[in-house]
Amino acid sequence: MITLLHNYWMRTESFQFECFSADMFSSSKLKHSTSDSADKNGVKNRLKKFITRRPSMKTLQEKGLIKDRVFGCHLLTLCEREGTTVPRFVQICLDAVDKRGLDVDGIYRVSGNLATIQKLRFIVDQEEDLDLDHSQWEDVHVVTGALKMFFRELPEPLFPFRFFQSFVEAVKIKESKHKIQAVKKLIQELPKPNHDTMKLLFSHLHRVLGFSRKNLMSTQGIGIVFGPTLMWPELDTGNMAVNMVYQNQIVEFILIESQEIFNLDRK
Repeated sequence: MITLLHNYWMRTESFQFECFSADMFSSSKLKHSTSDSADKNGVKNRLKKFITRRPSMKTLQEKGLIKDRVFGCHLLTLCEREGTTVPRFVQICLDAVDKRGLDVDGIYRVSGNLATIQKLRFIVDQEEDLDLDHSQWEDVHVVTGALKMFFRELPEPLFPFRFFQSFVEAVKIKESKHKIQAVKKLIQELPKPNHDTMKLLFSHLHRVLGFSRKNLMSTQGIGIVFGPTLMWPELDTGNMAVNMVYQNQIVEFILIESQEIFNLDRK
């Protein structure tokens, strides 16, 4: 009898202890859950206040704390912002090369120091004034490297996507006169910033060719450099090698016939 009572007491105590432990665990868990929830809400509230207090991008731009970038900006957007039809950076670079780089061996083919090019890019994106006559830009290959980078980083190339296939078809034309007419017509249909920038660039590259005996650059060499820099298809069709051949040929042909296509003065 005593043994039975003892066993009953032990089971009862064990059950009460387990219930007590479960209640304690549940209470502790609830406290932690409530605490975690409060912490999360606190973080959210602080983040919301920070975002609310943070000045808008427009305000920062108006105060001059943030400048609209040049590299990676759409050509039309950049020209509208500057009130030009040719980006100022392109004009400055071409002027610098005209001034001290036309007779430099491998101009546009030779790569400049990448770190210095990136430094120039950063300054262009952050500052209004740029003096390429400064000694830190004395290597003209840095200037040409930055110019090529500018064109490569355009969201849409100088030869707009919708014109890519039309230029390819035009350059396939066998008869030279008809080919010139077809390419010239396409260029005249380009948006004005694309047309004017292209005209200025090819006029400059034509001057580069005038020093070919010294700089050792040919129409083919310039085509290889600028073909994939100035035009590429919007979608990768897996024909990169074929496209590159046409890209080079188009740039080379426009360069050879630039006086006729852009109505340049013959000297």
